[in-house]
Amino acid sequence: MHNVNILVVEDERNLANAICHILDGAGYHAEAFYDGREGLNAAQSGLYDAVVLDVMLPRMDGFEVVHELRRTGNSVPVLLLTARTATTDKVQGLDAGADDYMTKPFESAELLARVRALTRRQGDVVIDEMTFADLTLDLSTHELRCGEKSVHLSGKEFEVLRMLMGPTARVVSKQDLLARVWGTDGEASENSVEAYVSFLRKKLAHLGSKVQVTTLRMLGYRLEVFENLGA
Repeated sequence: MHNVNILVVEDERNLANAICHILDGAGYHAEAFYDGREGLNAAQSGLYDAVVLDVMLPRMDGFEVVHELRRTGNSVPVLLLTARTATTDKVQGLDAGADDYMTKPFESAELLARVRALTRRQGDVVIDEMTFADLTLDLSTHELRCGEKSVHLSGKEFEVLRMLMGPTARVVSKQDLLARVWGTDGEASENSVEAYVSFLRKKLAHLGSKVQVTTLRMLGYRLEVFENLGA
């Protein structure tokens, strides 16, 4: 099943992480970049189904990013996000090739509605489960299945595992997990991340999965498959 990937380009890191958290919570997979040039490169990669793009960005503004995407034939849907409210700015953004326009501040429900509209235009359906090797994670029930066995994940366990099960199976740092899963919770620390990774490891062992959460020193965590487990 296709995972709907959303690119967030926003230089205010707290806001970017908050947007990613909202999107992840709705079953998307969101990834943030913090300047226009990096955002353009990411959007041109073909990995994303839609882009949430701030207008006021360092190195290259949102209007320039959209214009360059369309100039090179890239039709990825773009939602422009900005504090500006002037009609001329909205017109400029839409004329540059953006598909929609939303002003800050905004409600989570409005953001999700606009993103749903953009991804529907691409014929995509928001996923209800993710898979990795012998694991299936149900995004609506928080149930993790492996063969005939299943366990229910707590909210934090679910969010940590969903980040690790992202489409690129990349290394996820403790800092990224803290920002995306715990957000502005000042009580959370890297020890919190380690505790929930430990919980997940126990549940994976209980399921008899070939998947393990491995630690890469100084880098973070990654899911890996070990075919000879239990042999």
